[in-house]
Amino acid sequence: MSQSLQHLTYKSANDAFAPGWYIVAASRDVGARPEAVSLNGLPLVTFRDSAGQSVALLDRCSHRNAPLSAGRVSGDNIQCHYHGWEFDGAGVCKAVPGLCGAPNHPARRVPAFACRDSQGWVWVYSEADVEPPTEPYRIPCADEPGYLTIRERLQMPGPLDAVAENALDVPHTAFVHAGLFRKNKDRKPIEVVIRALDGGVEAQFIGEQRPEGLAGRILAPQGGEVFHWDRFLLPCIAQVEYRLSEHSHIIATTALTPRSPTVTDMFATVAAKAPIPNLILRTMFKPVALRILRQDMEILRRQTEQVQRFGTENFASTEIDVLGLRIKKLLREAASGKAISAQEERRIKMLV
Repeated sequence: MSQSLQHLTYKSANDAFAPGWYIVAASRDVGARPEAVSLNGLPLVTFRDSAGQSVALLDRCSHRNAPLSAGRVSGDNIQCHYHGWEFDGAGVCKAVPGLCGAPNHPARRVPAFACRDSQGWVWVYSEADVEPPTEPYRIPCADEPGYLTIRERLQMPGPLDAVAENALDVPHTAFVHAGLFRKNKDRKPIEVVIRALDGGVEAQFIGEQRPEGLAGRILAPQGGEVFHWDRFLLPCIAQVEYRLSEHSHIIATTALTPRSPTVTDMFATVAAKAPIPNLILRTMFKPVALRILRQDMEILRRQTEQVQRFGTENFASTEIDVLGLRIKKLLREAASGKAISAQEERRIKMLV
């Protein structure tokens, strides 16, 4: 019988943790030394075996519960620092120093989690000792010819749903990112089409002109209409896509991994194409993108502190809060194991 992540840890305050693949580290950070990581409050340890395959186990030796991340890698196994017990990538006990009998016994196993290297990241499936029904999400345009690809990891204050909503929220950009992305003046009406995706939701923004902030001017110096989509895909993908001209395209894919009920790790992959050389684009665009993300970190920190101060969320919403409530609903349904309810296509008006 498979063990879910929630059953392996303390009762989490996060009641909207959806099963599936989550990023826990950059591929370059997982090597021949154990690396402690966290997924929804659960301590895991990652390392690479002798063939270079990434491995993820519960970070708890089955003998006396010492952290395996404090040990070392020995061939294909991880060795506990306390008594030297060794476990392979499937969590099977392979050595008990001093024991005359066979080390392998079901009671000595450590729960193992499916682990994959994909597109520069290490992904872990959230249920132990199961064969996942899917593979990790394929990030579009990453490392494709003609695209500049930037990868960053940031620790964001707030639960996964709040961080996802922030990443996909248009109205806040004229205030939190004023001058960098949009401005709160000369707003014009656009149409927003909200439609269901398989395991997600998408908002398409129609009639939007190039944002007047610095980021828009870098990507589309000539201006013009943009084609803009925001998407959330279970269990953790928030994605923003802009096509600003025939030669300008940016798609920012963030994989969100809850560290705790109030902290979310953001693993961002930005693929950008613009009518300027990639070296110049990196020099100009990356500092702007990081500044935008730091501004989001600050407003999320303030929001999270307020929710904690008052003891609960008490949100009011309007129709231009396009995806936030739908993200919460998707996460609750996936976490409870319910079938994802179908959402009818909806059209609204917005001033941007």
